[in-house]
Amino acid sequence: MAAITAALVKELREKTGVGMMDCKKALNETDGDFEAAVDWLRKKGLSKAAKKADRVAAEGLVAVATDGANGAVVEVNSETDFVARNEKFQAAVAEIAKLALTTEGTVDALNAATLPSGETVEATLTNLIATIGENMSLRRVFKLDAGTGVVSSYVHNAAADGMGALGVIVALKSDGDAGKLAELGRKIAMHVAAGSPAVAVAVDTDGVDSAIADKEREVFADQARQSGKPEQIVEKMVEGRMRKFYEEVVLLKQSFVMDPDNTIEQVLANASKELGTPVEIVGFQRVALGEGVEKKEEDFAAEVAAATGQA
Repeated sequence: MAAITAALVKELREKTGVGMMDCKKALNETDGDFEAAVDWLRKKGLSKAAKKADRVAAEGLVAVATDGANGAVVEVNSETDFVARNEKFQAAVAEIAKLALTTEGTVDALNAATLPSGETVEATLTNLIATIGENMSLRRVFKLDAGTGVVSSYVHNAAADGMGALGVIVALKSDGDAGKLAELGRKIAMHVAAGSPAVAVAVDTDGVDSAIADKEREVFADQARQSGKPEQIVEKMVEGRMRKFYEEVVLLKQSFVMDPDNTIEQVLANASKELGTPVEIVGFQRVALGEGVEKKEEDFAAEVAAATGQA
């Protein structure tokens, strides 16, 4: 048996594109025979899966999982929306979302975590790639912990239980009735999903990235100065526009989509009064499938022409 060194594992990885752990396993299974290990990976479909890794995957599913005061939302991508309807893919995504509750909330940690099947998330997705024939990846994972309270969730246009194209989790901190808190949290999650009039970026004003706020202030100031008004008037105009900006992007300042006469802040105040104890939003996360992924525009007519030599 040949010595299975780190260098040999690295060489096999570079040749096949397969992950380090699978390469090591292949060498162990073939007693360190390099060429036999390559064949072993090919037979398992892992080499084929690795070749698909550079293909754009912007479809798939967003899935949520909650357990009392803990919640998680994950995005698992595929190349086409057809795969999102595949039962094996849906089952894997559901298990991945549940597993996310037990990890530290990073992609690396979740990829390395072990599912009930005994395989890691990364290995499970690799096997699905080989079986289904499309590139897949765990793109994002977020966790929330309400401490004392609940984490509620909402999935818009669910493709299956707890998963779809848009998922939201909201953490409410309170000593109030868990059932009532869960229902309130779900309604706020629906509000966040609606993104009306704008998608919230922070719970409160202090949570807005200072760089974003400074940029908005700069733009508003330039616009106001073009009016030719005195600087003291310009400052008042800027402050007014900044208030409007915060009303749009700060969750607590937004008008509640189910009751536009009240802000989310007032909704929480009313809930606190009803429950007899303070209710606070300590975090939220909204994940829309494929957001930020640059999708390749397919020109099927050109592809057919090229394939038939008519291009």
